Amino acid sequence: MPIAVDQPVPDFTAPATGGDFSLSTLRGKKVVLFFYPKDNTPGCTTESLQFRDLYEQFKAAGAEVVGISRDSVKSHDNFKAKLELPYTLVSDSDEAICSLFGVIKMKKMYGKEVRGIERSTFLLDAKGVLRREFRGVKVPGHVEQIVEAVQAL
Repeated sequence: MPIAVDQPVPDFTAPATGGDFSLSTLRGKKVVLFFYPKDNTPGCTTESLQFRDLYEQFKAAGAEVVGISRDSVKSHDNFKAKLELPYTLVSDSDEAICSLFGVIKMKKMYGKEVRGIERSTFLLDAKGVLRREFRGVKVPGHVEQIVEAVQAL
């Protein structure tokens, strides 16, 4: 059963760019967790660049941004360097964090059913409580919507 809105998000630690990442290190800040299918794919690149371009607005609103996918840390390191991303990318190769948030879905790719991450964003308050969830996200306009949600929190 995935975590529900208005429930505290359990702490987790996972490999990430810059070393292991623990959610608990961000207590006291609002947290934007965005789950995306794969590094270096068109939609994920666009979404990651938009989070980069609006990053200062997130910081000004007291929030930290964290990207999560099943890619390896090596893949994340390359993706982060290539796009000059100012935020952490977490590797969830065992899908533990994906399961916590219920973002693994059966999707159609080129007419075949495949298991993958449904593009989703979650907003946590400074106490680590899940306040908003955005599932089945379409990239255009999404990051601006998240900035507004963070500012309203």
